[in-house]
Amino acid sequence: MSTTPLIHVVDDDPSMRTALLRLLDAAGFDARGYSSTGEFLLQPLPDRPGCLLLDLRLPGPSGLELQAALLQKKIMLPVVFLTGHGNVDSSVRAMKAGAVDFLTKPVKRDILLDAIGRALARNATQRAAREEEDQLHVRFASLTERQREVFDRIVAGKLNKQIAAELGIAERTVKREREQVTAKLDANSAADLGRLAELLRRSTAK
Repeated sequence: MSTTPLIHVVDDDPSMRTALLRLLDAAGFDARGYSSTGEFLLQPLPDRPGCLLLDLRLPGPSGLELQAALLQKKIMLPVVFLTGHGNVDSSVRAMKAGAVDFLTKPVKRDILLDAIGRALARNATQRAAREEEDQLHVRFASLTERQREVFDRIVAGKLNKQIAAELGIAERTVKREREQVTAKLDANSAADLGRLAELLRRSTAK
């Protein structure tokens, strides 16, 4: 997988799209252009860092509708709107839906690259969080049924003696299973296990 950021440019104006692609290429980015929301959605989205430069008015579904579709599909691709037809209502809608910025054409190069930089920083944070969640799910899947029972009770704040009584096992068995749980989940304390349990809960609820 390439680690070079890929900037997606969705704009129905061919001259504007070409100018943006040239600017991004000169700035060291990989970039792809699309003339509509439909064209963008029909292309396979590679798993690599990136963001989306998105026009507001497009043939067919608008930029705001594409932004909503990405959120619904849980696609982590930060959006920077770049439009010649901006208004306060559209800007507010875009920002409330998580857009990184809402820029009006023509935009200065430095302002555009600054917005792209912030979008890529957000994407890096999102990707790191997803990787941590994925790794946690793999580690959690390695727990035995008994270890999951012990885990649930540890994060509920119960002592080894209480866990042993509830599960009908010796306290030394609880200690042994507890050591295995913390080792498999790469945790150092009950507080760590509590944090991991909350992360598991949030990622499962998404």
